[in-house]
Amino acid sequence: MEFMKKNTLIEKIDPDNIDSKVVEQFGKMLADGKTVIFPTETVYGLGANALDEQAASKIYVAKGRPSDNPLLVHVAERDGINPLVVDMDERAKKLIDRFWPGPLTIVFKKSDLIPKVTSGGLDTVAIRMPSDKVARALIKASG
Repeated sequence: MEFMKKNTLIEKIDPDNIDSKVVEQFGKMLADGKTVIFPTETVYGLGANALDEQAASKIYVAKGRPSDNPLLVHVAERDGINPLVVDMDERAKKLIDRFWPGPLTIVFKKSDLIPKVTSGGLDTVAIRMPSDKVARALIKASG
């Protein structure tokens, strides 16, 4: 597992005083196809760039996850959903308005930007906007 041969970088981030330099550093790592463990409002997640097939594949390998088990895609802002999905209906908009950011995952028909490896080969994608400040800062920094 080539991606596990590198040194592990660990940084503590105070959610009430987020160090933008640390967030930018880890955001760049995600943008460069690396994996990062980060907090959400429910669990710590192993994250990678969901739009990068090779990066997303690393999640399956690291977790021993079956390749037909879709990954969750996180967004930092509501506008981040638009290029990822097709046909967002009024029900989804109401749920987003009421529960995001927060621990609600919504399944949409995916756009062509979402690789098959990320969606587990399905034509849908599960998307969440976490309420955790660190998670959202990291997602935003990764682009």
